[in-house]
Amino acid sequence: MRSIERTLLAWILGALSLGALVVALVTYLVTLEEMHEVFDADLKNVAQAVASYHHAGHGPGGKEVIASPQRTDAPEDSEIVTLTWTPLGQRVFSSDSRVDLPFTNTEGLSRPTVQGEAWIVYSSVNDEGVAQAAQRLSARQEMAGESAGKVLPPLLGLVVIVGGLLVFGLRRGLQPLDSTAQDVARRTARALEPITLAAVPKEIVPLVGSINDLMNRLAVAFAAQRRFLADAAHELRTPITALRLQLQLLQRSSDEAERRQAVADLAAGIDRSQRLVEQLLQVARSDPDGEVTRREPVDLAELVRATVASLSIKAENKNLDLGADAPDAVMVHGDANQLRVLLNNLVENALRYTPAGGVVDVAAGLQDGRSLLRVVDNGPGVAESERERVFDRFYRCEAAQSQSDDGSGSGLGLAIVRAIAERHGAVVTLQLPGGGHGLEVVVRFPAVYPLG
Repeated sequence: MRSIERTLLAWILGALSLGALVVALVTYLVTLEEMHEVFDADLKNVAQAVASYHHAGHGPGGKEVIASPQRTDAPEDSEIVTLTWTPLGQRVFSSDSRVDLPFTNTEGLSRPTVQGEAWIVYSSVNDEGVAQAAQRLSARQEMAGESAGKVLPPLLGLVVIVGGLLVFGLRRGLQPLDSTAQDVARRTARALEPITLAAVPKEIVPLVGSINDLMNRLAVAFAAQRRFLADAAHELRTPITALRLQLQLLQRSSDEAERRQAVADLAAGIDRSQRLVEQLLQVARSDPDGEVTRREPVDLAELVRATVASLSIKAENKNLDLGADAPDAVMVHGDANQLRVLLNNLVENALRYTPAGGVVDVAAGLQDGRSLLRVVDNGPGVAESERERVFDRFYRCEAAQSQSDDGSGSGLGLAIVRAIAERHGAVVTLQLPGGGHGLEVVVRFPAVYPLG
């Protein structure tokens, strides 16, 4: 598991250490360059001074070769070796006979390598001969390295001090985050109150805000789940009691006619219970936290025709005129199974509450660039004051309930319709049909449906 504190410390201390090394390297290079300038000037001055000395009568113009001193001591780091030559290249004098520098009659600096060791030589040329002043390159490099070495320890000490301050500062800065984490850890599944933002650093306010939003959504979901379970238990109690009574009537029936009637009533009760259970499952699946909505092309016109065909026998049994108006393809992207459940609930509601001899029309089409489904009936309709409440689970308006063909309505159909529509980005509206009587339900899909 990654640690923010350790990651920050590793990067910052690594950057500081690299910076210290870079500073030491720059110090070495700058010092070496400065030494080159100073010592090169010194070599020039020494070479010219030696040449002037020989111009005064001690130069190499004569034939006498001055004996070079024999040395056995170790040369100093900054030692300068001097040599004099005749114009023809015969060495007259050397301050250290162990150094066999080559002769050159070119004025200026050169960098020969003698016995595997690099030297910097300045040659002063005149008519009397050549005077040279030489110094080892390694001597300059050692002195520059010593300067860089003196700079590096304070820089490393500074890195250690800054690292300690960072550890202290990070722990102090992350302490509110630890307190927030402990606050969340102490909570139970029912303690979903928002975390107070008063003591939270502004850098983690977005994170804590997102956690608060999540807990708020969880609280709403849990509350809805509790209400759903309570309502479902209440709604299931009635059909189960009815089934028990119908079973008792079947057991007590004394003749064949009573037995047939009791069996028919029991079968109808089982059908109603089955429909209620199916609708409860549909509610659970259509919730935002239910099944993931699949995205695929769906032809609403084909869906309308298939739904009308499957419910046509039920409409005929009630003497209802069920028709489909979907001549052209109307495409949306969505979950075909859930859209089928949506349309089935709308059409079955219309069939249930429309009296015999009535008309139910189902249509799919386009309006203002938006795909839509429309279910129109000439039943009792829904009062304007109740058009929002009918989307609540288990709510049944009195006018529609009194007109139900079998009293089997559960008050879940429109709740399922709205939940599925919202998952598809669609809007469900209830309104009066053009004739001014009945109910028209319209489901409008977005103009450009998201393909997420």
